[in-house]
Amino acid sequence: MSGAERGSPAGYLYMLAAASLWGLIGPLSILAFRQGVGPLEVAFWRALLGGVLFGLHALLTGQTRVRRGDLAALLLFGVLGVALLFASYQLAVQTGGAPLAAVLLYTAPGWVTALSPWLLRERLTPGKLGALALILLGVLVTSAQGGLHPNLPGLFWGLISGLSYAAYYLFGKVYLKRYAGQTLFLYALPVGALTLLPLVHFAHKSPLAWSALILLALLCTYGAYGLYSLGLRRLEASKASLIATLEPVVASAVSALWWGQRLTPVGLLGGALILGGVLFTVLAGLSPQPESEVREL
Repeated sequence: MSGAERGSPAGYLYMLAAASLWGLIGPLSILAFRQGVGPLEVAFWRALLGGVLFGLHALLTGQTRVRRGDLAALLLFGVLGVALLFASYQLAVQTGGAPLAAVLLYTAPGWVTALSPWLLRERLTPGKLGALALILLGVLVTSAQGGLHPNLPGLFWGLISGLSYAAYYLFGKVYLKRYAGQTLFLYALPVGALTLLPLVHFAHKSPLAWSALILLALLCTYGAYGLYSLGLRRLEASKASLIATLEPVVASAVSALWWGQRLTPVGLLGGALILGGVLFTVLAGLSPQPESEVREL
C-alpha cells in the first residue's frame, strides 16, 4: 500500500468515526443502567450480541478456523480481555461516570509499558519511563478530583479496565498477526459472555433498555471495529492510535450534554496528563501496538 493510501482522508474519517462510536459506550451504558439493567448484565449482552455479529462475519468470510495450539490463549483472552474488561468498564461508568471511566481506560499503555519487559521482553527506555511517569501522575491528580473524598470505586474499576484493556495490546503482539479480528472475536467474545453469565442478575428489560444493549453491540463493538479496520488499511498504526484518543473527548461531551456528567477542573487536568502520556508514547514511536493490531472494547 502506498504512502498516499496510508494517509488518505478516508482513513482519518474511518478512525474518527470509530473513536466517536467508542465514545458512546459510557452514555449508552448509563441509559441501560437507568432502565434497571445492572453493569454486569450490560457487559454480558455486549459480549454475547457482539460475538453473534462477529460470528456471522467470520462465517460469511470463511475465517472461522484457528490452530488447536492457540485455543488456550484465546480462552484466556476471552476471560481477561473481554469479560474483565467489559465488566470493569461498565462498573467504572456506573461508579465514577462515563468521562472518568473513559480517561482511566487510557492508562492501558502505561500498564503495557510496565509489563512488557517481563511479558514481551521489551526494553524499558527513558522515553517509556517518562510516558509511564506522566500517566501515573495523571492518575494521582485525577484521584484528587473528589477532594477529601475521592471516588475510590470509580478509580479502582477504571484502573482495572485499563489493565484488562492492556491485554488487547499484549495479545495483539502475537495473535492479531495470525488471524483476522472477526476470527479472534468469534471465540473470545462468547467465552467472555460465558464467564460473566454466573455473575449476572437478569432484570426485566424495557424496549429502551434493549435498544441501548443492541446499540452497544452493533455500534460500539462490531461497528467501531469495522471502521477501525478500514482506517488501519489507510493509516499507520501510530496515527490510528493517536486519533483513537478522541474517545474520552466524545464520551465527556456526550455525557455532559445527555446526562450532565462532567469532570472537575482537577479531573480535567489529570485526564490531560494521562492522555498526554499516551500521545507522547505514540508520537515517540513507543506504542506497543503493531500495525496489524485491531483495537476493540
